[in-house]
Amino acid sequence: MSHHSIVVDDLAYSYPDGTSALTGVSFVLEPGERVALLGANGAGKTTLALHLNGLLTPERGTVRVAGLPVEEPHLMEVRRRVGIVFQDPDDQLFMPTLAEDVAFGPANLGLAGVELERCIDDALDAMGLLELRHRAPHHLSFGQRRRAAVATVLSMRPDILVFDEPTSNMDQAGRREFAEVLETLDVTMLTITHDVSHALRTCPRAIVMSGGRIVADGPTAELLANEQLLAANRHELPYGLGLTPECRRAA
Repeated sequence: MSHHSIVVDDLAYSYPDGTSALTGVSFVLEPGERVALLGANGAGKTTLALHLNGLLTPERGTVRVAGLPVEEPHLMEVRRRVGIVFQDPDDQLFMPTLAEDVAFGPANLGLAGVELERCIDDALDAMGLLELRHRAPHHLSFGQRRRAAVATVLSMRPDILVFDEPTSNMDQAGRREFAEVLETLDVTMLTITHDVSHALRTCPRAIVMSGGRIVADGPTAELLANEQLLAANRHELPYGLGLTPECRRAA
């Protein structure tokens, strides 16, 4: 039986001080989809992402991953299926070598020996880091650490990757190289980003959040061509990137 990758239905959540963070959020991600999650700071994007593998528990509504409710007793399997890559790669790199960082997750699931080594090599190779497997993470460049953080999640062989501002603090060449690597991955992706160029390149669909609600959901190029929507949600196109109808078709 086939399932949607993620189904979020009427999700609501408030912070401990009572501030509402999410109100009635509903959407579906299909297998293989690549979706950008846009919106101003404080719109609820990261709070939403933390519900997708049970790091937060909703006050109301449900989240399902591949048909599994995101709740006990399914949390271990959900967290294997949904890998979250945080904004700061150093939050996910803490072992003496890159290989040990990448091994940490699958080893804790009981993988060992040849199978674990294959898992490490596959994740590092996917991120173009295989030759650096014995390097200390703090000796890597920022762009390499960003890819290393993704490798630590890929080693769990997830079906879905959730990125939180994956191109922040990266130069233009680094953003391009990172996008090229992501394009080779055969997984569903949800990308929280203020980098509209990255969203346009990597995500055919976009969801826009404001005040804890979804205010737009559709083709990325069409949403980014809506100047009023962009202005209301504090996004701006890079200078010179006017999305004419011809640009939208090309995108």
